[in-house]
Amino acid sequence: MFSSRTTWDRTENQLTSLLRVKRRSGAAVLDLTDSNPTRAGIPRPADLLASLAGPESLVYDPEPRGLLPAREAVAADYRRRGLDVSPDQLVLTASTSEAYSLAFRILCDPGDAILVPRPSYPLLDFLATLESVTLERYPLAYDGVWHLDDSALAARVTPATRAIVVVNPNNPTGSFLKRDEADRLLDFCAARQLAMIADEVFADYTFGADSRRLTAFDGGDRALVLAFGGLSKSCGLPQLKLGWIAVSGPARLRDEALARLEIVADTYLSVGTPVQRAAPRLLARTRELQQPISDRLAANLGELRRQLAGTSSATLLEVEGGWSAVLRVPATISEEERVCRLLERRDVLVHPGYFFDFDAEAYVVLSLLVAEETFAVGVQRLLADL
Repeated sequence: MFSSRTTWDRTENQLTSLLRVKRRSGAAVLDLTDSNPTRAGIPRPADLLASLAGPESLVYDPEPRGLLPAREAVAADYRRRGLDVSPDQLVLTASTSEAYSLAFRILCDPGDAILVPRPSYPLLDFLATLESVTLERYPLAYDGVWHLDDSALAARVTPATRAIVVVNPNNPTGSFLKRDEADRLLDFCAARQLAMIADEVFADYTFGADSRRLTAFDGGDRALVLAFGGLSKSCGLPQLKLGWIAVSGPARLRDEALARLEIVADTYLSVGTPVQRAAPRLLARTRELQQPISDRLAANLGELRRQLAGTSSATLLEVEGGWSAVLRVPATISEEERVCRLLERRDVLVHPGYFFDFDAEAYVVLSLLVAEETFAVGVQRLLADL
């Protein structure tokens, strides 16, 4: 009766079971995985949501690509980031997840393949399954810094490959592609007639300056690029449900992609009117909204470095941006044993590395968005348990 696309293993894993028991018992669990800005105590201006309540939101006048003033505001935000994007190159979506679904639909037939980085966020597996698309992993190499392994990437391409996903900065490694890597990747896609899907939702959150980093992809006259962004990360407003796809590349490919995206978007018309009407005023406050998030990330990363300076049992992998930090920990026990023991003994919740498809053990992943006091105590307990 049911689709094979939704035949997931719903067996509760050991960590989830233990967390449920802990919370039922009333234990004060320090959650170092929470990356929800609406629960992290991030200060917000009192008038922030006023722009959603204008009388223009009572009028329904749908545009498949999104209302023009909203797209103009997104284009202006790209100019802030140093990239010239026309409103005509933009398609609004209800989320980055929906952007992935639209991209998969216009690029792939059932059974086609998309290359995705490893490690990366597990949501991509679910999105690909729902679109009957196969995911193939290409590794990000680490030798003190993260970098693209060109030969490993080339070895993963098959006749079924339709696109390459880059997450920039990556989640959870926080690594940016460098400009020379991006140039090689665009040439790689062009030579093989592959599209690039560039997930740039964390691009505004950087630690330190590095002119080698690329923060916004443009296909130019080389390759088709579908770049994603959204209010969820850029303004810390996931509840408002507004994302976008910026399409660039050779004119023939760009225009064909936009035409196909428009038809798919018109089929669903999923983006709400109030958030589109509010987008110009919200995006005009991007820097104001990002600052307390950036301050939190920097404070927690600084605290993590401070505590690690007193121990040799855990190592922070180089992080350039994003909202997460990855620690290499002793492989004396499995990652699952490690995170379960930490929760059971110390009331601290962290992600194991396998959750993000690291190719070896042992790693744990922490959210840098957690309230500072909670983060400091949680890290202290984590290191004491190693």
